[in-house]
Amino acid sequence: MSTTDKVLAAIDAGFDGSLARLLEFLRLPSISTDPAYRPHCRAAAEWLAATLVDAGFEAEIRTTPGQPMVTGHAKDTAAGAAGPTVLFYGHYDVQPADPLDLWQAPPFEPFVETGPDGVKRIRGRGASDDKGQLMTFVEACRAWRQVTGSLPLAVRLLFEGEEESGSPSLVPFLEAHRQDLQADLALVCDTTQWDADTPAIVTSLRGMVYEQVTIIGPSRDLHSGMYGGPARNPINLLARILADLHDSDGRVTLPGFYDGVPETPEALKAQWRELGFDEAAFLGEVGLSVPAGERDRSVLEKIWARPTCDVNGIWGGYTGEGSKTVIPSRASAKVSFRLVGTQDPVRISKAFHDFVRSRLPADCTAEFWSRDGSPAISLPIDGREVARARDALEAEWGRAPVMMGSGGSIPVVGHFKRLLGMDSLMIGFALEDDQIHSPNEKYDLKSFHKGIRSWARVLGALAGV
Repeated sequence: MSTTDKVLAAIDAGFDGSLARLLEFLRLPSISTDPAYRPHCRAAAEWLAATLVDAGFEAEIRTTPGQPMVTGHAKDTAAGAAGPTVLFYGHYDVQPADPLDLWQAPPFEPFVETGPDGVKRIRGRGASDDKGQLMTFVEACRAWRQVTGSLPLAVRLLFEGEEESGSPSLVPFLEAHRQDLQADLALVCDTTQWDADTPAIVTSLRGMVYEQVTIIGPSRDLHSGMYGGPARNPINLLARILADLHDSDGRVTLPGFYDGVPETPEALKAQWRELGFDEAAFLGEVGLSVPAGERDRSVLEKIWARPTCDVNGIWGGYTGEGSKTVIPSRASAKVSFRLVGTQDPVRISKAFHDFVRSRLPADCTAEFWSRDGSPAISLPIDGREVARARDALEAEWGRAPVMMGSGGSIPVVGHFKRLLGMDSLMIGFALEDDQIHSPNEKYDLKSFHKGIRSWARVLGALAGV
C-alpha cells in the first residue's frame, strides 16, 4: 500500500471525527458584517487556531482593525520534500442568516439529513461557504501527519474573518506580513465542482469595475404639467445613455472596451461543448428561454470567457405608491463591468465616464462614484502544478476535472498575484445548489468526504509522492 493510500484509509477511518469537528465549527455564528457578532467571530478564530494546533500546525491569531486573521504553518515537512511551498486560503466568517423564518431549522444548529433522493447533506450556515470547504484541507493535513508524522510539502495557512463583509483588513495585512505568507503557490477552496460526480479546477476569474452615475438636470423637481416638454428630464436622458451601452448584437459599445479580450481557444471551447451543458435548462430555471448577450457565443463562453456590462440598479423621481407627476432633478444608476483577459479596470472606468459625458446636453452634468476595480485572473492550464492536481483529482473521482472559468470574482486571488507574486490553484467541492448566502445552506456529505480525500491526493501529487 502506497503512502497516499494509507493517508486515504486514515481519512475514511476518521471521517466521523472530521464531521464532528465541522459541526462544532458551524455552531459558531461568525457573522462578520454585524458588529453584534464580533465576539462570536473572535470565538471562531480561537476555535480554528486550537483545531490547527491539534492537527499539528503552529497557529496564531492576528489582530486587525476588524475581525482577526488566523495564520499557521506546518511544524514539520517530510525530509527531502521537493514540492512547492503552498499557502492555503479560506475564510471562517459567514453571511447573516436572514430571513430566519425561511430556515427549516435554526441556522447555527447544524445537522446531517438524508434527502428524498437518498443524498446525505450537512445543513447550516457556513456549511459550504466556507467552513466546510476550509475544513477539507485541514482534515487532509491531519491525516497526512497522522500517517507519516509530517506533511509532504511546506504548508502555510491564512484564514480570514472578513471575506463576507468586503475584506477591509486583507490588503493591509498582506502588505504587512509578506514575508510570513510568501509561498510558491496559493491554494484556494472557495469554488465549485462541475457537478456532484465531476471535480473542477477553476482556471480563470473575471475582473470587475463598479460604477455609480448620477445625472443632474433642473435645480429642483418640477411639475410635469408646467415644465413637461421644455425641461430636460434626467431619467429620460439616463435611460437613453444606458441603452446606448449595447448594440443590437449584444456587444458593449464603449470605445476600446474589447482591447485585451482574447478569443477563447477552439480546443477549450470544444471541451466545454462536450460537457453537455443544457442552456435551455439553465435559463429555464430562472424563468428565461432566449439567451441574451453577444450573438454567436455559447452561454458557457459568455459566463466564463467574455466581458459584460450590466445595469444593476436605477432610480430617480417618485417611486412611492400612487402618482406624483414630477420631472426629477436627478437620476442615478449602478453599473458593473465584468472583465476578462488583460482589460484594464482604470481604462474601462475612464471610458465609461467619457461615454456618459459625451452624451450630456446643455444644462446637464454627471457625478460618478467608482469602486476600486480588479483585473481578470488567468491560470496557465499547462503548468506542472495544474497537471499534477488534475491527475490527483481524476484518481479520486474517476473523471478528469473540468477546466472551467468563473463568471464571478475572488478578490483575494488578485491580491495574491499583485502583492505576493503568486498564482492560485482554485479547487473547490461546493455545488451550485448549496444555497450559499441563502436560507437552508447545505454541503453534501460526499463533497466533504471526497474533498478531504482530494486534497490529500493533491498534496501528495504536488510533492511528487
